[in-house]
Amino acid sequence: MRRVWLWVAVVLVIAGTAGFFVWKPTGGNASDAAYRLASVDRGPIVSSVRATGTLNPVTTVLVGSQLSGQVVEILADYNTPVTKGQVVARLYAEQIRSRREAAQADLAQAQADRETKRAQIDKAGSALQRAEAVALDLAAQRDKARAQLAEAERNVERQTTLTARSVGTQNALDQAQTQLDIQKAALASAEAQIASNKAEMLGLKADIALAEAGLTSADALILQRRAKLKDIEIDLARTEIRSPVDGVVVKRDIELGQTVAASLSAPTLFTVAQDLREIDIYANIDEADVGLLKPDQHVTFTVNAYPNRTFDGTLRMVRLGAQTVQNVVTYTAVIGVGNKDLALLPGMTANLQIVTDERDDVLRIPNAALRFRPTRPVASAAPAPDQGSGRRMRDASARQTADEGTGSRVYRIGPDGAPQAVSVRLGVTDGTYTEMLKGDLKPGDGLIIGGSRGAAAGDAGSPAPSPRPRPPRLF
Repeated sequence: MRRVWLWVAVVLVIAGTAGFFVWKPTGGNASDAAYRLASVDRGPIVSSVRATGTLNPVTTVLVGSQLSGQVVEILADYNTPVTKGQVVARLYAEQIRSRREAAQADLAQAQADRETKRAQIDKAGSALQRAEAVALDLAAQRDKARAQLAEAERNVERQTTLTARSVGTQNALDQAQTQLDIQKAALASAEAQIASNKAEMLGLKADIALAEAGLTSADALILQRRAKLKDIEIDLARTEIRSPVDGVVVKRDIELGQTVAASLSAPTLFTVAQDLREIDIYANIDEADVGLLKPDQHVTFTVNAYPNRTFDGTLRMVRLGAQTVQNVVTYTAVIGVGNKDLALLPGMTANLQIVTDERDDVLRIPNAALRFRPTRPVASAAPAPDQGSGRRMRDASARQTADEGTGSRVYRIGPDGAPQAVSVRLGVTDGTYTEMLKGDLKPGDGLIIGGSRGAAAGDAGSPAPSPRPRPPRLF
């Protein structure tokens, strides 16, 4: 009998233990927390604007041809470093060289004609100088003839007077008259020679003027042929395609033997990126964020080619021209980046973070606490200057200065265990934390960020009782 009672006792203990576990309530006990909490703390906050952009060279130069012709030599290819003035391709130039030689011959002929006219001018000038010397001699002879004529006239008068007094002879009078006639003839001859000399000098001067006009024409012809030769030499120089800047070839659009046609517009042969050690990022900034951007703001970004590396840049400007695509307005921000190791390549996509504000060692509130709202009226520790959705408050705080801030409210556990509202004034945010400028909170205070699993869906402010499960049927 003792053994039977021992087995009965064992069975009862096992049955009681199993019943305890089967009929034990599955809900949490009264000590379970009804809310999830997060603490107010101190730390840095970095407010930023995120965007994506494309890497572009600071200056991209399209190297084209102003001359039509066949490509006979290519001296640069993709990724080839080039310097300013370096020949990167050549066009067929033999025909242009022939034209240059003909133009050089024409110019030499024009220069020879000019020298001939110059010699004619010099010759006519010498003849004019001789004529002017002869004119001086003729003038002297005329003056001599006039003096001799005057003496002859006085001699005739004297002989006439002597003859009338019967002192002189008729023969002497006749001789004096003859000398007078001779001197008159000599004077007339001198004056005729002077007139002839003047006519000769006028002719020489006309020749000189004509030769000078010919010389001017020859000079004009030389300028014309020299300009023609220069134009041909320019065409000849254009057969050598040169890089206008220092940089690297990022694109080549010609092949050997290809014919370049430049009749309507200059075709692009090469694309040269100028100095890739400095590179720009063109980022599309939403109109809601553009007011936060200022020149010289610090920018960090990553590219897919180097996912574990962070690059730095500086905001240079925000272009005023807006772009509207499907009613979305964006502005282009230009970020300057140093690329000393040439790791960044044109065309890469950059994931940008533009730092708009920074705070060191400030009181921080988790943004999850700003989003929490209880479903029932709660007590308020102080009147809130503003109340709205958590997302609206968070976005507004990102656009207020530290001096102004924006009002909001958060909730903590009150003495009665229910949520208690606390009014705060917020500053900048980094998306996870928001700066608290003013409020009855201190580091370590707990704020409600959500209800626990034990809270009822209809009320985040009180724990919900769990129904007792029905025992299993034993049949």
